Amino acid sequence: MIRTGILTISDKGSRGERIDGTGPAIKEKIEGDKYKVEYYKVVPDEIDIIAKELIYMCDELNLDLILTNGGTGFSKRDVTPEATLMVIKKHTPGICEAMRQMSLSITPKAMLSRAIAGIRDNTLIINLPGSPRGAVENLEFVLPALPHGIEILNGTGGECAR
Repeated sequence: MIRTGILTISDKGSRGERIDGTGPAIKEKIEGDKYKVEYYKVVPDEIDIIAKELIYMCDELNLDLILTNGGTGFSKRDVTPEATLMVIKKHTPGICEAMRQMSLSITPKAMLSRAIAGIRDNTLIINLPGSPRGAVENLEFVLPALPHGIEILNGTGGECAR
């Protein structure tokens, strides 16, 4: 089982002014025979709060995978990539490159995504869009590769194969 956490970044959601539709959509998409969502939280678009939560999920909960959603656009309040950069130790650019490439076949707005992905110790962190549809579509593009990468990261799989 891939132990997973979902972190929704939304000012309105964190204040209870908007119901989070994206976190539950992600959970519905992944939960099953390979993934188990063990943690879910909604936090405001505050870089220190996001970073603190990511560190907690990695270092204390020891999750295999963290899927963030929201805060990856051009708004002045969008700071999810910056918070992620504060906590990761290795970049994994191919994940977001693939998401943007595949998303461009759906909408030219995909090039505006600032999402990043990276590794902190034994945890892979991936930034997804804030909309339920965008998050699920992007996740569908990368899901097939994730179990192999996480097995290698955790030392339970073979070497990286082409």
